[in-house]
Amino acid sequence: MPNVREIRRRIKSVQNTAKITKAMSMIAASKMRRAQEMALNTRPYSERLFELLENVSEDYNNDDTLYHPLLERRPEKNYTLIHLSPDRGLTGGLNSNTDRAALNFIINKNIESQIICIGKKGTNFISRNGLNLHASFTGMSDTPLPSSIYPISNMIISDYTNYKTDAVYISYATFKSTTIQKPIIEQLIPFTPKTTDQTQIEHIYEPSKDTILNTLLPRYIETQIYHALLEAIASEQSARMVAMQSATDNANDMIDDLTLIMNKARQETITTELLDIVSGATAVE
Repeated sequence: MPNVREIRRRIKSVQNTAKITKAMSMIAASKMRRAQEMALNTRPYSERLFELLENVSEDYNNDDTLYHPLLERRPEKNYTLIHLSPDRGLTGGLNSNTDRAALNFIINKNIESQIICIGKKGTNFISRNGLNLHASFTGMSDTPLPSSIYPISNMIISDYTNYKTDAVYISYATFKSTTIQKPIIEQLIPFTPKTTDQTQIEHIYEPSKDTILNTLLPRYIETQIYHALLEAIASEQSARMVAMQSATDNANDMIDDLTLIMNKARQETITTELLDIVSGATAVE
């Protein structure tokens, strides 16, 4: 059994670790609240924009005179996947779950692909697995501006309109609750409306349909990428908060166990010293 001094030194080390993990948990909680608020605030705008595009796309499908390259459907011989992941670790199983979902998607597709990574963890994962890394964006702020995703949206729009890719998907962790973050993969290009059985309504457009499509479709793509980024940041911070809180609890439990061991060792030392004193006194007599 280690002596009391070694156990006390180890308790001090675990206490320092617990202080660090507790501070990280508090910082993550603060960042999570901001990220959660930003993600929830963008959802109504994103959903309403999707509804507007659904209405326009209905008329687009029924009007042969309308054309927009981002609504063009063609056989999917290759595709682009935008993979969002954190720059840092200490997020529990979030990184591995998100990476695994993206890898399973790529394996199931089984066609030529190119990956655009946002975040260091996803970039390292894609590189390790020998996949086609098309571009990498790292160092995103915890409170990103919409302009930060313009290079990504411009890249995928250019690739699709120039027939370099036949579809674009986005992979990220959506924020469900503090303890639940669900990896999902959605199609971004071409725009795909949800199937509904509602009666078709005739719409009046001002200005023209072409002008609305040319404005809404790029804006929709930018909004979806930005919203996915905010969801990923909220998921990252909530996962880190939970992981660091769990680490703090485990450290406190370890401190309790080590304190018990130290007390037993100290009692054993005292008992041994008393026996030595008694034995010495008896021998003198």
